[in-house]
Amino acid sequence: MKINNIPYRTIWPTADGAVEIIDQTRLPHEFVTVRLESMRDAEFAIRSMQVRGAPLIGVAAAYGVALSMKHHATDAALKATCDMLAKARPTAVNLSWAVERMRALLLPLQACERADAAWLEAGRIAEQDVKINQAIGRHGREHIQVIHLEKGDTVNILTHCNAGWLATVDWGTALAPVYTAFEAGIPLHVWVDETRPRNQGASLTAWELAQHGIPHTVIVDNAGGHLMQHGLVDMVIVGCDRVTAHGDVCNKIGTYLKALAAFDNGVPFYVAMPISTLDLTLLDGVLEIPIEEREQEEVTHVSGLCDDGQVRRVRLTPEGSKAANYGFDVTPARLVTGLITERGVVAANTAAILAALAD
Repeated sequence: MKINNIPYRTIWPTADGAVEIIDQTRLPHEFVTVRLESMRDAEFAIRSMQVRGAPLIGVAAAYGVALSMKHHATDAALKATCDMLAKARPTAVNLSWAVERMRALLLPLQACERADAAWLEAGRIAEQDVKINQAIGRHGREHIQVIHLEKGDTVNILTHCNAGWLATVDWGTALAPVYTAFEAGIPLHVWVDETRPRNQGASLTAWELAQHGIPHTVIVDNAGGHLMQHGLVDMVIVGCDRVTAHGDVCNKIGTYLKALAAFDNGVPFYVAMPISTLDLTLLDGVLEIPIEEREQEEVTHVSGLCDDGQVRRVRLTPEGSKAANYGFDVTPARLVTGLITERGVVAANTAAILAALAD
């Protein structure tokens, strides 16, 4: 996608064997790129959320393995690298998927072969992510177009958190249908949940939509139900970090409440995801998906651009008040209208999911 009309991806290899990323902790007020030269740089980027979004952290981890193999390519180094990167964040299945794909490819190879093979494989994973997201965009656009033709007016789409191109290598998951519909000339408007506590909606989704010229409005997290009650939301599209074999969806905290409101008001609720986000080892999302608990400070403090042009961090809560910071929640399959994948829109149930995998 574009930043100030210049095409960018969120992660890219350099000519001298390093990797560069967009530091998403600095957006929207500063556009900064960071150079990764080692596995530990990649692990820090994932853990600190310089890169975030399930598909992107998988690609970042793959490049982390490749960077490690440049320096140490023994069996012990490969194991230590993969184990450390897989633990960088616990909820998104794409992370472990990418790491295990790299491990499986490299383990049978001689140590002297691993660096080149890892670099090529990380690049393939990145390119596959772009193609997958483009396909998600095409399939999702069809549903936006149907609503537009039925309504004969602008399609209002609500999204939660950031599942745009900043959460992937390019195009995004939940926003890929928005971008493809917009480029096809379908009139649309996006309601952007702020997404406390890290404000990925207000900071990242709004920023990238603005860069692309897409009409949007930032709303507080608790406004979605009100908008649905008054007929101001035509569909909800969110991303996800893990989907169970039964179709339960794990996404940013607050997604479940949007799904409940959508169900109560007859608003279609779609989840955009690559097939790699499926975790067929899990059946009950609420009981089995590990939910990341992050630092209290993300809730108690907030950063923003002050009137003097400086970005500052300030406390919101009283000194001494504890804060709980659950990063994700689980939306039961019964509340999901459909899963928008690279293979088409799939019903959120075991039979449909297994059929999609077979295809």
